[in-house]
Amino acid sequence: QVQLVESGGGLVQAGGSLRLSCAASGSIFSINTMGWYRQAPGNQRELVATITSGGSTNYADSVKDRFTISRDSAKSTWYLQMNSLKPEDTAVYYCKTRTGGTWYRDYWGQGTQVTVSS
Repeated sequence: QVQLVESGGGLVQAGGSLRLSCAASGSIFSINTMGWYRQAPGNQRELVATITSGGSTNYADSVKDRFTISRDSAKSTWYLQMNSLKPEDTAVYYCKTRTGGTWYRDYWGQGTQVTVSS
């Protein structure tokens, strides 16, 4: 089994910055993709950013010029640097990883609250 541990959430004023971290541990065979998702009350969980083991990134349009995803493959850890935060970024943020190849498995963190005040 794989466990994901998140850190870095909290409260910040609009225009501020926050850095989220996600560390994977357990029976990790290989990591395919790493990512961040978020869910606000009443909304579905949505993709924020992903990064592959090869370094290819993908961002939601709403965060593309403000957020940066990165990874440290040696430590099975990935990060989300969030700049110029807006109140609409307020949500529970979840880290996620997809392991394996053709027969992949997905693992999710427990979520961390990010609140941006106006």
